[in-house]
Amino acid sequence: MKRRTGMAAQDPSETRNRRTGTAAREPLGVRQGSRRASAFLARRSLATHRRAWAAVIVATGAAAALIGAFAFVIGSLLVAAPPVQRYAGADAVVAADQKVSYTAKPWGSEPRTTTAYLPERARLDRSVLAAVAGADGVAKAVADDSVPVSTGDGRPAVGRSWPSAALTRYELAEGRAPRDATEVVLDGSLAAGGPAPGERVVLRADGTARTYTVSGIARTGHGGDAPPAVFFTEPRLTALAGHPGRIDTIGVVAEPGVSPNALRDAIGAVLPERSGVPGSDRGVRVLTGAERGEAEQVDALGGRGDQLALLGSIGGTVLMVALLVIASTLSQAIHQRSGELALLRAVGASPRQLRSAIGREAGRVSAAAALLGGIGAVPLGLAMRSLLTTETLPLPVPWWLPPAAALTGGLLVALLARPVAMLAARSITRLRPAAALGAAAEEPSEPGRFRTVAGVVLAFAGISSAGVATTQSGQAAGAAASGAAMSLVIAVALLGPRISRIALGVLGRPLRRVGGVSGFLAERAASAHTRRLATAFTPIVLVVAFVCVQLASGPTMERASGQQASAALRADLVATGGGAGLPAGAARAVREAPGVTAATGVLRSAVVLADRQAGEPVLTRLPVLGVEARGLSGTLDPRVTAGDLDRLTGRDAVAVGADRAKGLDVGPGDRVALRLGDGTRVEPRVVAVYEHELGLGEFLFPREALAGHVSAARDQVVLIRTGDGAGADPATSVREALAPYGGGVTVRAATGDDVAIAPPVSDGDNAVIVIGVGVIGGFALLAVVSTLALITIGRRGEFRLLRMVGTGRRQLRRMLVLETGLVTFAGLVIGTAVAAVPLTAFAVSLAGTAPYLPPAHYGVIVGAVALAAAAGTLIPGAAGGRFVLGRRAG
Repeated sequence: MKRRTGMAAQDPSETRNRRTGTAAREPLGVRQGSRRASAFLARRSLATHRRAWAAVIVATGAAAALIGAFAFVIGSLLVAAPPVQRYAGADAVVAADQKVSYTAKPWGSEPRTTTAYLPERARLDRSVLAAVAGADGVAKAVADDSVPVSTGDGRPAVGRSWPSAALTRYELAEGRAPRDATEVVLDGSLAAGGPAPGERVVLRADGTARTYTVSGIARTGHGGDAPPAVFFTEPRLTALAGHPGRIDTIGVVAEPGVSPNALRDAIGAVLPERSGVPGSDRGVRVLTGAERGEAEQVDALGGRGDQLALLGSIGGTVLMVALLVIASTLSQAIHQRSGELALLRAVGASPRQLRSAIGREAGRVSAAAALLGGIGAVPLGLAMRSLLTTETLPLPVPWWLPPAAALTGGLLVALLARPVAMLAARSITRLRPAAALGAAAEEPSEPGRFRTVAGVVLAFAGISSAGVATTQSGQAAGAAASGAAMSLVIAVALLGPRISRIALGVLGRPLRRVGGVSGFLAERAASAHTRRLATAFTPIVLVVAFVCVQLASGPTMERASGQQASAALRADLVATGGGAGLPAGAARAVREAPGVTAATGVLRSAVVLADRQAGEPVLTRLPVLGVEARGLSGTLDPRVTAGDLDRLTGRDAVAVGADRAKGLDVGPGDRVALRLGDGTRVEPRVVAVYEHELGLGEFLFPREALAGHVSAARDQVVLIRTGDGAGADPATSVREALAPYGGGVTVRAATGDDVAIAPPVSDGDNAVIVIGVGVIGGFALLAVVSTLALITIGRRGEFRLLRMVGTGRRQLRRMLVLETGLVTFAGLVIGTAVAAVPLTAFAVSLAGTAPYLPPAHYGVIVGAVALAAAAGTLIPGAAGGRFVLGRRAG
C-alpha cells in the first residue's frame, strides 16, 4: 500500500512549484474552495484567539493613531503662516527677503542649494520708498520702522511713526496727531486709566527716560495680543530707530478697485533687484494677503522650519517604532499558535491556505485597528497642535486635514499588518507536517542566520554612527547619534534571544536563590523560552533608550553650557532693562558709578555660517554675543588661548571658539566668512581664540559690529564688577546711575545664566519635548503593556499544567512577579546601555563632557516601566485566575 501521509502532507502541484519556481494554475473550483477554507479558518481563529488579537488591536491601533497625529501636526505646520495684525490696513507690504541661500557641490553630485531664514530683520534702502510710491495703483506708501519702548512703570510697547498708524487702521479717539518731537499719541490700552490728551507721560526709547506730552489717544478695531503702540512724529521715530538711511518695511495702500495681483505686479515692476543696503544681497519681496504676516514676525517661518525639522526627525523615529511594535506583536501572536498551525498542516491544510487564513485574520484585525487608530489620530493631533501653536504662528486646521491624517495612519497600519503576519507565519507553514509538529513542540534556541547577521550588522552600524558623531558637530552629530540609537534598538530586537540567554546567565542564579521554588520556575520558564523573553523586554528597551536620549540631550548641553558660562563670569552684579533692554549709554553710565571697576553691555544676536557636513551644503544659525573690549577682562574671562581680546574693537574683528576655529582652520590674523543676523556678508579678522565657546558662543563680536544689524540695538544685560573698596551696598550706586533710564530696570547678583549663550527653553521647544517624550514614550509604554499581556494570555496552558502538577497559587503568582522583575531589570539595563552609546557620542562631540540625566527623570522612567510591565503581566494573569491561579487547577 502507498503511504497516504505524504499525499496529505504535500500535493504534486506544490512540489512542481518549488522545482520550477512558477505558480500553479489551479482550476477555478479548487481556488474557490481554497479561499472558502481560508475564510473559514480565519473566522474560527478570530473567535478562538480574540483575547490575543485584542492585545494586537491595542498596539496597532495606537500606532495608527500616533502616525496619523504626526501627519496632522506636520500638515498643519506646512500650511501655517504668521497672522496679519500690524498690517491689517495695508493692501501690500514691501520687505527685504528674509532668506539666505548657499550653493555647494557635494562629493560626486550636482551642485545643491540650501536656504535658511535670517534671525534679524533685513532692511530696505530708503530710496525704495520713492519707487514704490510712484508705482501704478498705489494710493499711499508709508515707511514703517519700529523701536522698543517702555513706559515709566516698565510696561513694554512698540514705538512707531504716526503715518504708519493707517497700516493697522488706528484712528484718533481723542485729541490730535503729534506735531513735534515732544508729543506722542498713545494706544488706547496704554492710556486706560492713565494720562489724557494734554497730560505728560514718561517713556524710554533711545536712552534715558524722557517726558512727552500726550497729544491724542488712538484705538483700532483690530484684536490680537500684539504689544501696544506709541506713535511719534516720523522724524522723531527715524532718529530713535538709529538707521536713517534704511527702513524696516513699506506699507502700501492701494487705490480703489486695484486687485492684490495687479498691485503686486505694478510694484514689482518698479522695484530694484536688491534691497540697496550696502553689504547686503537681499532681494525685495511684495507681500499681499496672508503673506503680509511674514513682514510682522520675521523669524516665525524660521521657527516653523526648525519645528518641521525636529518633528520630521521624531516622525521618522515614530514610524520605525510603529513598525517594530507592529512586527513584534504580530510575530508573537502568530508564534504562540505554532502548535495549532502545525496541526492544521498535519490534517491537510496547505501552506498557502494557512498563510491566506492568517493574512485574512491580520487584515480584519488591522482594519479594526486602523479604524480605531484613525479616529484617535484626530483628537491626539489636536492635542499636539495645541502644544505647538503660538501667538506668532497659530496652526490652522483646514477641513481636509483631519480625514487626511486619519487616513494616513490607518492606511499605513492596514497595509503593513497583513504582509508582516504572513511573513511571521512563513517559518512554520512552509514545513512538512511532521517537521512542523516537531518545530512547534520545541522553541528554537537561537535566531535564524539572516536575523543574526542583520542584528550584528545593525549593532556595528549603530556603534559606528556613535563613533562618527564624536567627530562631527551641530546637526550632523545629532543626526549620527539619533541614527545610532535607532540602529541599536533594532539590533537588540533582532538579537533578542541571544541577549536573553546572556541576561539569564547573569541573573538566573540570583533569581533561583532569592525566589526559591518560584524563582526556579521563573528561571526555567525563561530559559525554555528565550524568544519569548526577548519579545518581552524589547519594548522596554525601546522606551528606555528613546526616552533617555530625548530627556538627557537638553540637560547635558545646558549643564555644560552653564558650567562654562559660570567659569567665564567675573561680574558681581547684572542690570537688566526688561523686555525693551538697555541702550549703549546704560553701560557707560554704570562705569561712572562709585565702586564700579568695570561694566560690559551684552548684545545678543545670531550669525549664519555656511559650511559643509559630509559634503552637503549646510547653513547653521549660531547665537553670538556683542561686547565692548573696554573692561571686558573684569567681567568676562573666555580663557583666551591665542591672540588678544583687547583688539576686539571696530567693525572688522571677531573672536572664535577653539573648536570652531579648528573646524574652520583659522587662527589670529585669518578671516572668517559669515552673514550677520540681517544677512549682511562680512569677513572679519580673527583677533583671538578662546575655550569657553559652549558657554559664550562660538563667536564674540565687538558690540558696534552687531548694533547696526539687529532688529533692536539694546543690551539684554549689563555685567558689573565692583571694587574691593566699594560701599556696603554697591547695588545702590548702580541703581542710582540707572535711575534716568526709567522703570523696569533691575539690579541683582550675576549668575552664569546671564551670559550663557544657550537661549532659555521656549514654549515651542517644551512642546517638542512633551511630544517626543510624552506621546511617543506613552505609546512605547502601551506597547510594553500590550506585548506582555499578549505573552501572558498565550501562557494559559502552561499555567494550567503547573497548577495540575501541584504548584501553589502563591508560588505561581510569585513566579509571575519574579519574571516581571527579570524582564523589567533586563530591559532597563539593556535600554540604558543602548542609550548611553549615542548619548556619550553626542555629549563628547558637542559638550566635551559625559552625558547627564537628572536622577529624578530616570526615576520616573524606571517607575513608569515597572508599572507598565506589572500591568501587562500581572493583570492578565489575575484576570485568568478563575481557572489558572484560582483554587482549582481545572
